[in-house]
Amino acid sequence: MDRAGDVGVGVIGVGYWGPNLIRNLAEAPGARLVAVADLDDVRLAPMAKRYPAVRTTQDYRTILADPEVDAVCIATPISTHRRLAVEAFAAGKHVFVEKPLAATVEDGEAILRASEVAARTLMVGHTFVYNPAVEAVRGLLRRGVLGDVYYVDSQRVNLGVHQFDYNVLWDLGPHDVSIFLYWLDEEPEWVQCTGASYVQTDIEDVVFLTMAFPSGALAHAHLSWLAPSKLRRTVVTGSRRMAVYDDTLPNERVKVYDHGVERLSIEELRRSYRAGEIHSPRIPDVEPLQLEMRNFLACVRGEALSLSDGTAGLRVVKVLEAAMRSLRSGGGRIPYSGALATRSSPALVGVR
Repeated sequence: MDRAGDVGVGVIGVGYWGPNLIRNLAEAPGARLVAVADLDDVRLAPMAKRYPAVRTTQDYRTILADPEVDAVCIATPISTHRRLAVEAFAAGKHVFVEKPLAATVEDGEAILRASEVAARTLMVGHTFVYNPAVEAVRGLLRRGVLGDVYYVDSQRVNLGVHQFDYNVLWDLGPHDVSIFLYWLDEEPEWVQCTGASYVQTDIEDVVFLTMAFPSGALAHAHLSWLAPSKLRRTVVTGSRRMAVYDDTLPNERVKVYDHGVERLSIEELRRSYRAGEIHSPRIPDVEPLQLEMRNFLACVRGEALSLSDGTAGLRVVKVLEAAMRSLRSGGGRIPYSGALATRSSPALVGVR
């Protein structure tokens, strides 16, 4: 860090998400964007034009060797995460890795070990846990407003964008899995997943993911690249109230329903249903990625802890790997701990 306490940051990867990281780092207080790397010079050209003070290179090793760079953000294909992150830690850098952390539990564990050996920050890009609407629902759960959680049901669907080297589970699934784990604050007992490949062979474009937790809660996610419209809607059903989180509604992203059913004895042969008021709390209008980048910088300076550290990122990979085992074995229930038994890369097609 320089004398002003600013964190020097380099970004590796200027594909789909890299430019968003670059923009937010350029705007974040306490950050000094030093350099950007990408193999494609065509992608680098707009970055050089927009940020003339930032160095651009096609060799990421230039960034790792730069003494002005304290931390690196990796926004490259999943198959490269382990190699790049381990090299960055070996170079003494703090590391932010875009979601998911790695393609396998084995790779994720290797990244986590490298961060511990280097005594440097490891943070994973699970942006939704920094979303004020997601935080608002977590607050409802922590305060007991919803009561005991019965189940969480999410729809994250749209038309495209199809990937060529990994399926919709690994593309959209990390969002919902990270949210579920953050809200429920526990790890699942088992994972189950079914799906199908319609457009590309062996690359599922629709999946249905279910997770069961020790508390008795169930969490379900419908993930698809084959839907007529974009849906980002999650329902949390509790014993006292219900909540709906919809990221497509800018003014009412969270609604709390005082609805429910009272359990009565079987002798009464009836149930008492409650349909009370609907409340929509005010949600701050702040870009989650900006909050995430600020948290990363604070972690590098030793001023904060991360909501999406390496351990949290590894838990998400464990769920995804267990889900892949279920998906490819006919949809059976896979123990969450069983994810550790897989040592190949089920997420990637043609990449080893």
